[in-house]
Amino acid sequence: MKLTVNLGADSYPIYIEPHILDQALFYVEEVFSGRRIMIISDDQVYPLYGTALKDRLETRYECYHLELPHGEATKNFNTLPVLYGAMLDAGISRSDLVIALGGGVIGDLAGFAAATYLRGVQLIQIPTSLLAQVDSSVGGKVAVDLPQGKNLAGAFYQPSLVLIDPSVLDTLDRRFVSDGMGEVIKYGCIRDAGLFRLLRSHASFEELKPELPAIIRRCVDIKRQVVEADQFDTGERMLLNFGHTLAHAIEQYNHYEKESHGEAVGIGMYQITLLAETHGLTRPGTAREILQVLDQYGLPHASGLPLSDLLGAMSRDKKHLGGALNLILLREIGDSRICQAPADFFDPELIV
Repeated sequence: MKLTVNLGADSYPIYIEPHILDQALFYVEEVFSGRRIMIISDDQVYPLYGTALKDRLETRYECYHLELPHGEATKNFNTLPVLYGAMLDAGISRSDLVIALGGGVIGDLAGFAAATYLRGVQLIQIPTSLLAQVDSSVGGKVAVDLPQGKNLAGAFYQPSLVLIDPSVLDTLDRRFVSDGMGEVIKYGCIRDAGLFRLLRSHASFEELKPELPAIIRRCVDIKRQVVEADQFDTGERMLLNFGHTLAHAIEQYNHYEKESHGEAVGIGMYQITLLAETHGLTRPGTAREILQVLDQYGLPHASGLPLSDLLGAMSRDKKHLGGALNLILLREIGDSRICQAPADFFDPELIV
């Protein structure tokens, strides 16, 4: 199945198909006519898929690769010189290509390197985690973390192509399946009550698995529509950050060593909705619906942290614009809006 993100000169196709990695050369040739390719991956993904991908591409191109340590700790500003050095050593020029092969960390990091190396080289995203397939590989947001917060140095840089192969999810650790489900649940919450009901109707990820390609497509299609309407994240696209204001603060507080991103998003969605209900901003019972689905897919709903410990990081959130923190709140499942946080919205004494 094919989707197209229509952004004028920056438009690109997204292909979603089991085992599409086996035909990667065909799709790469459609968008890239240069000479050299740098594959950037991590030490968990590259041994599984990188060698075979490089072998296929080397029948047509001169290929190099860089294998980085897995995990959020790699996505920091100090890793960038390693990427730039590898690309320089390989002779990558502005007419060459970077392929990001991995989860969200690799997609963000390799994408930021591609956006800034020689002022921009062509980029292809091949996401290998559920979270990256349904969310971070599409839309052109690339970034690295700073000590003060997550994704604070970044750019908007659209890929030339996204290849999504749901069959690679068979090798995912169970925890990172749940991690990706945090973002899937988010799409149901903000835009698609039917998707939310579908998730609620299955008892587990294993039961849901036969429908996964269609679910990935639905999530990507929602993101495509939102990105086309608001490429640079100043309006409607902010809806995609439902749960993220609190999630990013939790991740930073725990030094990215406890909750995964999707787990933190699950906590953020539930806790923000619970608060919104107490202020009369969300239909009563909505938080309970979210809690039920989080439980079904093995996601947490609380961090056990005092809200007072998280407020500093939240004040630096990217959604803090014009002196006010913009929260993404639900009217009800499937119906979301951007709302400036009332002054009394956050009680520092709360445990979230």
